[in-house]
Amino acid sequence: MKLFLKGLIRGVIPFIFLLIISLWSKLQGSEVNSQIFFYYGLIAFFLGFASVIYQIRQWSFLKQILVHYMTMLITVFPTLLLSNFYPLNSFGDVLEVYFLFNKVGIILFLITYFISKLLINHNNRKSKMVL
Repeated sequence: MKLFLKGLIRGVIPFIFLLIISLWSKLQGSEVNSQIFFYYGLIAFFLGFASVIYQIRQWSFLKQILVHYMTMLITVFPTLLLSNFYPLNSFGDVLEVYFLFNKVGIILFLITYFISKLLINHNNRKSKMVL
């Protein structure tokens, strides 16, 4: 339950922030910007909410990766399709968005993976120096 609440908080905070910007844009008469910020907010919510998957210590890292990918596939990917960010005139267009979704996901995963490895190594070195 703690992880659920932690994920909910991580998702709701950026969603509320982007929802306020969306509503402000709508009040200013910019329907397009309003929709863009709303969909950004949804995506931020899903990313924040799902981030706690990597804190489930009972799961292997591979299981965490697969569950996170499937979660993104059933939340973020349809949001991208419904957002009108990309033209969807054919099945080929949907495939193009799918490949882009995976490409960006792999890049972001690798960046965050290597940053976390660097931070862990740095923290390990610092704690060895203290001992």
